[in-house]
Amino acid sequence: MTLIQKLAVAYAFLFFAVVAIGYIPAFNDANGNLFGLFSLQWYDDLLHAFSGVWALAAAFISHRQAVFYFKLFGSVYLFDGVLGLITGSGCLDAGIFINGFRSLNDIEFPTRFFANLPHLVIGGFAVYVGFWLSKRIHDHFATA
Repeated sequence: MTLIQKLAVAYAFLFFAVVAIGYIPAFNDANGNLFGLFSLQWYDDLLHAFSGVWALAAAFISHRQAVFYFKLFGSVYLFDGVLGLITGSGCLDAGIFINGFRSLNDIEFPTRFFANLPHLVIGGFAVYVGFWLSKRIHDHFATA
């Protein structure tokens, strides 16, 4: 198993943990917001669980599938984080279509930043792995 595949396994467990901690009361405020920032719905849990299953499947299928996962997944999550930072609404939860552009008066910048930070970091690192690190890590088992 290559480093990229091992990172995909780590991403799978990360996403499974995200789903799990959403159901632990200590991590939720009185309004049910995770860390006081994120209002996670069933479809968010489904998206996170699917991201984890996809990462795990890609890791065990092949190095190339793991690289593809990081490229596509990372690009989508990073885009969602940047869009959320700029507009106050993301695309993965359809917020940009439901809420449109939200002003800084509606969501102050520090809240907007920390609410989107997970997708910026997770997506940004995945883009790094898929587009740059994968060029340095070769699959010794792959055929031309």
